[in-house]
Amino acid sequence: MVFKRTFTAALAGVALAAVNAMPATAAEGDWVIALSNAYYGNTWRHQMVEAFEGAATEAKEDGLISDFIVMNGDGSVAAQNSAIAELILRGVDMIAVNAASETAVNGVIEQACEAGIIVVSFDSIASAPCNYQLNFDFKGYKMAQARAALDLIGGKGNIIQVRGVAGSAPDEAMFAAQNEVLKEYPDINVAAVVVGQATASVAQAAITNVLPSLPRIDAVLAQGGSDDVGIAQAFSQYGGEYAGNMPVIEGGGGTDFVKWWVEENKETGYQTVSMNTTPGIGGAVFWLGLAMLNGAEAPKEMIMPVATVNADNLESYSDLPSGRIISPSYSPEWVEENLVK
Repeated sequence: MVFKRTFTAALAGVALAAVNAMPATAAEGDWVIALSNAYYGNTWRHQMVEAFEGAATEAKEDGLISDFIVMNGDGSVAAQNSAIAELILRGVDMIAVNAASETAVNGVIEQACEAGIIVVSFDSIASAPCNYQLNFDFKGYKMAQARAALDLIGGKGNIIQVRGVAGSAPDEAMFAAQNEVLKEYPDINVAAVVVGQATASVAQAAITNVLPSLPRIDAVLAQGGSDDVGIAQAFSQYGGEYAGNMPVIEGGGGTDFVKWWVEENKETGYQTVSMNTTPGIGGAVFWLGLAMLNGAEAPKEMIMPVATVNADNLESYSDLPSGRIISPSYSPEWVEENLVK
């Protein structure tokens, strides 16, 4: 029976010191692979979990694993520490960790490693020396996207920065990357910094709350997840000077945003750039963990590709499903070719 639930801070009473599981001894095909996902509150994370579950279900049906476990959290460190401690006690063989903090879950991850469990942190990584990291180049791609967006407004004007999931490694990396680029643009004024939690509704409310007190906004540097369409909706509903003259909003791969962009482009010639981390990483981290359990070797640090939409390929994205994030799926073959040795 697949074990799936949402953990909360109430589980923090699990005593981490009591974790003394024996090293994994399962035979090939008897593996139990787990996902500890610290935050489940946006489209990206939902789609990532779906990708993990899809890969795990396929592997279980094919007899490659005996079971899998998914634990989704509320964003707190205490809850994730407790959840990983529970997974150790349950004797799983591999844990994929989308971490609540780059450092605060390191202790329990070290305990998992000492118990013989393979740990791979991904997307929002942990820095425990024993764990493997399957990451995105957040700094590189966000610097490239910020430059592209700022160049579209001629390198001058007023902007808003929309931060992502508070406390997460991606938020810190992407915000730092944007700020590094802003040093190159002395004529850019940061009119406001808000928190969007990489979630459409949160980002929309945050933008709506600050717009009345701000000068004309020329661009918005965002973080993705599904914040892009929420930002666009906030400006559209505000209307006024933004009617038919929307700011350059960084896209984060949300299909609803790209569909809006396609229509806005037809009406006004609107242009921006969308770059996003791919939630299909949930499947990639599963196949990576399984390959490692079966003897494959992997480097400690691995980088995943991002998806890009711009003026050159926008038309090819005109027919997208609603409510999704643009992402390929990753097969075992892709993992073998690109991640493991």
